[in-house]
Amino acid sequence: MKFTDVGIKALKPKDKRYVAWKDNGNGFGVRVSPKGNKSFIFFYRFNDRPRMMTLGSYPEMSLQKAGVAHAKAREKLGKGEDPGIEAVKQRRADRLSPKVKMLVEEYLERWAKPHKRSWKEDERILKKEIVPAIGHLKVNAVKKRDIIAILDGIIDRGAPIQANRTLAVIRKMFNFAVQRDIIEIPPCYGLKAPSKEKQRDRVLSDGEIKHFWNNLDTAPINLVTRLALKFQLVTAQRKAEVVTAHWNDIQGDVWTIPAEKAKNGFAHTVPLSAIALEILEESKKLSHGKGYIFPASRKGPLSHIGFTTLDHALRKNLNHLGITERFTPHDLRRTAATKMAEKGVLRLTISKILNHAEQSVTAVYDRYTYMSEKRAALNKWAAKLKQIITGKKAKVVNIR
Repeated sequence: MKFTDVGIKALKPKDKRYVAWKDNGNGFGVRVSPKGNKSFIFFYRFNDRPRMMTLGSYPEMSLQKAGVAHAKAREKLGKGEDPGIEAVKQRRADRLSPKVKMLVEEYLERWAKPHKRSWKEDERILKKEIVPAIGHLKVNAVKKRDIIAILDGIIDRGAPIQANRTLAVIRKMFNFAVQRDIIEIPPCYGLKAPSKEKQRDRVLSDGEIKHFWNNLDTAPINLVTRLALKFQLVTAQRKAEVVTAHWNDIQGDVWTIPAEKAKNGFAHTVPLSAIALEILEESKKLSHGKGYIFPASRKGPLSHIGFTTLDHALRKNLNHLGITERFTPHDLRRTAATKMAEKGVLRLTISKILNHAEQSVTAVYDRYTYMSEKRAALNKWAAKLKQIITGKKAKVVNIR
């Protein structure tokens, strides 16, 4: 028969399975089951033995795609290869391939949780953006087009930067799948970040710092979150390091950030100014000096506040804080560093306070802790902050 969509749709089921062959089709046919299910097949001979392979189900596989699959199979046959063997291997791989929702769980348990302090953010993104969209698909069935559709949807709802973050997590997860020999090529290979990001240079002015600090006390924000925000501004440390700060890390007026919590993998000591110690004293009333310094209110000191808690608090309460231009927790860290520079603190000292990784050969041999320089700088910043908050000139108090 002549193969057309109309002709194939017109094929009726019979009591027994039968095959309708394409005229001069070189073994290309449509198999029809008694229930009316149809599939494209290729009948051929290999090593003088009859063979038959299924190309795909109709209408899931279109007539055009079936024709292409048939041509590729004949091409392999012409090269002396059995096209059916590869098809069997592919079907076996499809059966063994996990679904995306299973890959999400494996990635989180075997890679994200052991290696990333911010694994909960990966979990949030994957379960919000990925699982609902493609969680039901086999991992080896995910196409680049599927990823693009997810990213386009995020951009269309007005969150271009979130689209970038989502792509980064997707890329890590599928690279993990490659390492685990689940797939050979990640579907996001060659994809670029969908949105251009500007390097942030937001630094709060003295007036904004005063509004932030004083209005924070009356903002509808959990007390633990308020203390954590103030602590980040005072110490100039990273948000993740503040959020996961533990009472075991505090010895007197020194906060030691363990290597496993530090972004660059090196333990970091932070001298605590008088204001920082005041914040810790207030937080101690909530956590009783045990567990995490900034505990999750519902879970107690054995669990810290979330990695995005500080971001949400600032975003939702910007108007209450009396600040018009949006800022983030990381901008508090940048503000502290900038204010120290304005007070004459050397860049090297500020870099040591921020715990920036140094790549120079000299840095490998320089094991000096810069503790006294860091202490003097953070005390200068504390005095400046006190002056901004109160409007009165404060005296530099050199703790220790």
